[in-house]
Amino acid sequence: MQPVRALIIIILTTNLLGGCAAAIVGGAAVGISAVHERRSVGTMIDDEGIEWKVKSAINGDKSLRSQSHINVISLNGVVLLVGQTPAEALSQQATSLAKGIENVRMVHNELAIAAPNSYMTRTSDSYITSKVKTSLFNVKGHDDFDPTRVKVVTENGTVYLMGIVYRSEADGAAKQASRVGGVQKVVKLFEYLD
Repeated sequence: MQPVRALIIIILTTNLLGGCAAAIVGGAAVGISAVHERRSVGTMIDDEGIEWKVKSAINGDKSLRSQSHINVISLNGVVLLVGQTPAEALSQQATSLAKGIENVRMVHNELAIAAPNSYMTRTSDSYITSKVKTSLFNVKGHDDFDPTRVKVVTENGTVYLMGIVYRSEADGAAKQASRVGGVQKVVKLFEYLD
C-alpha cells in the first residue's frame, strides 16, 4: 500500500511542478517580448484575455461554432476577425460578440462569406505568415524598426499587418510583405505613432 501511495504523491507533485514551470516559462516569454513591445505588459495581458474571451463567446454560439472558421487577434484592444462564415448574419453576430467584450476598442471584421477553408489552405497561410515574419527583418531605412513589433496574420493569401508603428515603418513593412511569394494582398491595420 505504501509504494502505491508514494507513487501517487510523486505523480501529483510532478504534475503540479510542471504547471509551475509552464507558468514561469510563459511569464518569461511575456517579459522577453515586452522588451521589444510598444504596448505595456498590462496591455499585452489584456490582449491575451480579449482573444480568449472573444474566442469563447464565438465558440459559445452554436451557429458560429458549427458553420464557421474564425480566428481572433487582438492588439492594443483592436480585434481582427478573419476566416469564413456562410452568412452575413453570422459575420455580424461575430462582430457583435467581439464588441461586447470588455477593453475592446475596435473590431475589424475581415470574415469572408464562404465555407470554411481547407486544411491545405490554412497550412499555406501559416507558411506565408512565417515567410512574411522572416522577410520583415530585411526592412531597411528605419532606425527604430523592430520586426517583432509587427503582428502578421494570413488568411486565404491576404496578409494582415498589425502593430504600433510609425507610418514610414508601416509602409516599409507592407512593401516588404508584398514581395513574399504567395501573398495576394496586404492589409495594414496599424496604429500610428505619428
